[in-house]
Amino acid sequence: MMIGKEQKGSNMLVSVSGRLDVVTAPEFQKVCVELADQGTPVVVVDFAELEYISSAGLRSVLFLAKKLKAQGGELKFCGLKGMVEDVFRVSGFHSMFTIAPTAGDIPGM
Repeated sequence: MMIGKEQKGSNMLVSVSGRLDVVTAPEFQKVCVELADQGTPVVVVDFAELEYISSAGLRSVLFLAKKLKAQGGELKFCGLKGMVEDVFRVSGFHSMFTIAPTAGDIPGM
């Protein structure tokens, strides 16, 4: 898994590629928790290059969403496709989060 970060005003775009599973979820969670702890108001996670997400990956997404919300922030997603989009739909995450085709489709990004 590769993680990239790009500051967009006061918000942050986090690009994730590869697999988000039991092995890589802790690294993803660590990077995103650091952003939440820094007071980043909106974290947009771009999953355009993510090939696979497991239940461990979904748990890390939920953990991050709760942490951001507790600090007045928000978690949003873009670039979902294929298996990752299917998992978000089946798990109900599609109705829980703001999801856009690209980061440019999210206001402030």
